[in-house]
Amino acid sequence: MRQPLRVIHQILNKIPTGERKVDDFKISPSKRAMIKSSMEAVIHHFKLFTEGYQVPPGSTYTAIEGPKGELGVYLVADGTSKLYRCYIRTPGFAHLSMMNHVAYMSLIADVVAIVGTMDLVFGEIDR
Repeated sequence: MRQPLRVIHQILNKIPTGERKVDDFKISPSKRAMIKSSMEAVIHHFKLFTEGYQVPPGSTYTAIEGPKGELGVYLVADGTSKLYRCYIRTPGFAHLSMMNHVAYMSLIADVVAIVGTMDLVFGEIDR
């Protein structure tokens, strides 16, 4: 437990000090105190969360390591406030693709145990 704590301390020491919130009021929600006291802040809050803000055109793919494997998100923006495409790649899809190799020469009754072992959620695969 001491070594992970040292790693955490090193990470915390590398975080720069200062504000963590974006100063641009067009993409950052107003503070709660401002919303309760200023009508302009209420209007800005409403417009920000209903219309959004203009995202520059382009695409990006970002992946993180989840408990079941890699979870990836692919976003394509066309320059409006709405995304053109959003594709989420779940780990279960990759796990199911190797089912032919894992279940090769197995009995049909073994497939239930294999699916349970792989921890597949068919709701995330069949979309």
